[in-house]
Amino acid sequence: MSLQPYPHEVRGRIAEVREVVARLHAELPRWELVVWTAGNVSQRVPGTDLFVIKPSGVGYDELSPEAMVVCDLDGELVDGAHRPSSDTAAHAYVYRHRPDIGGVVHTHSPYATAWAALGEEIPCALTMMADEFGGPVPIGPFALIGDDSIGRGIVETLRGSRSPAVLMRSHGPFTVGADARAAVKAAVMVEEVARTLHLARQLGPLTPLDQRDVDALYDRYQHVYGQAPAAPTTEPHQEQEPA
Repeated sequence: MSLQPYPHEVRGRIAEVREVVARLHAELPRWELVVWTAGNVSQRVPGTDLFVIKPSGVGYDELSPEAMVVCDLDGELVDGAHRPSSDTAAHAYVYRHRPDIGGVVHTHSPYATAWAALGEEIPCALTMMADEFGGPVPIGPFALIGDDSIGRGIVETLRGSRSPAVLMRSHGPFTVGADARAAVKAAVMVEEVARTLHLARQLGPLTPLDQRDVDALYDRYQHVYGQAPAAPTTEPHQEQEPA
């Protein structure tokens, strides 16, 4: 299917997002979050009702920008030579109902998926979890693949939660963010804490952090940690010589 006659500016944005989404897919096998053709990354096209997502059943070595597909917010294919991911309806539902979300990622990372198989949330027992997730990683309902049931489960489970990740029961983690890069970071981090707390639980019971400490850690990480944006550079002021 060929791209509809969108304005040149929109076509440019679509091309940029295709580049970003293709590049970010390489991060999933790099961090051992997926095997074979499993998993997907999507990102909104700014200023449009479109998003870019991985095609269904295509290997990671073949995921060029041109292989990415463009869908509308109903999950319908708008542009691309392949069928969209089987999780497209879930991504579309999230974008329709959460305008603040600009990127969605799904993986089958082993440790996070193991918690999902048990139907357990990941308790907030690490400062890293307080920083990144602002509390536990919640468990969502079981939902069949193919329609927007998974998307509904994601949106409903994350309502009122600060977590950018949800473990869909007997399925695996879905993560969200302001853009696809933020959602990929959340996917990496949820696997890290899932593994660490699995190992800790082999040694004894887990003790969740006090909520006041969680709130303080989350606030510091979200508003203080890291580098401030660089100030715009300006030419030094020079006084003019009198005429």
